[in-house]
Amino acid sequence: MLIRTDPFRDFDRLAQQFFGSQSPGTWSHPTAMPMDAYRDGDQYVVALDLPGISPDAIDLDVERNVLTVKAERRPLELADRVEMQVAERPLGVFSRQLFLGDTLDAERIEASYEAGVLTLKIPIAEQAKPRKIAIANAGSDRKQIDA
Repeated sequence: MLIRTDPFRDFDRLAQQFFGSQSPGTWSHPTAMPMDAYRDGDQYVVALDLPGISPDAIDLDVERNVLTVKAERRPLELADRVEMQVAERPLGVFSRQLFLGDTLDAERIEASYEAGVLTLKIPIAEQAKPRKIAIANAGSDRKQIDA
């Protein structure tokens, strides 16, 4: 199961949407990135919105079953004669941490990035999948039951 690390992150995101972001996220206080997570068969899929961020600016780390995603969007480098008229796209550092339970296989996470969406596929660990267990009888018959 996936669990978010910061229960107040949604409140921060709501406040940013309502009041507007005062300053870009920093490495010590990153901005939250929107995320969807769902189970698809024997894996969990996590989709994180990172539009306009180069794949080179995205870091994925797993340490002790904690998955950390960090990304940075830098300001556009404009020529001296260019005058910015509207600058609404958020800049700075974005981060998200997910606790990966023991039922997930942190060793086999797959990541892809397309159209500004980082997609992570996290398989369910083999030991967490349902399996059959053989029951030995005092006689010679064996019977299978679902675990």
